[in-house]
Amino acid sequence: MAKRWYVIHTYSGHENKVKTNLEKAIHSAALDEHFGQILVATEDFVEMKDGKRKTSKRKTFPSYVMIEMELNNETRHLVQNVPGVTRFIGSGQNAVSLKESEVRRILGQMEATKSKPTPTVSFRVGDHVRVVDGPFSAFNGVVDEVNGERGKVKVMVSIFGRATPVELDFLQVQPV
Repeated sequence: MAKRWYVIHTYSGHENKVKTNLEKAIHSAALDEHFGQILVATEDFVEMKDGKRKTSKRKTFPSYVMIEMELNNETRHLVQNVPGVTRFIGSGQNAVSLKESEVRRILGQMEATKSKPTPTVSFRVGDHVRVVDGPFSAFNGVVDEVNGERGKVKVMVSIFGRATPVELDFLQVQPV
């Protein structure tokens, strides 16, 4: 039987603990050949902490763990009896496997955010913001343009009584 990807629901905040417990349970039951990867989908993001850029991780699918396995009565029973696991995702008692395209998309998304973390804050045109970093810090302005792909925002800042466009990082401004 081929290994397929399944999703299990866990208690909120227990995803990593469930992953660790699953790995231990699989190893102690000597069922390693029936299981592949166990994955808690995360993405990297950039945030400002104490005026410095910090890259952190957040769960893409909170309360869910992806597991590659051969599904049979023995493996299902093992997974369902791990502390923190509530159920397999599917209809009724039947666990439904993920399509290969869905798995590739999720894994690709995780890889993409590792190489290029996403900024946490997004702005809209017309938002009032305060510049918190760089040569224009402490200036207030209005968002004129947003470039989400580059993580940049163009802000109209009043300098010497004149509105001047300034291009800044998302992390250099805060909503007022």
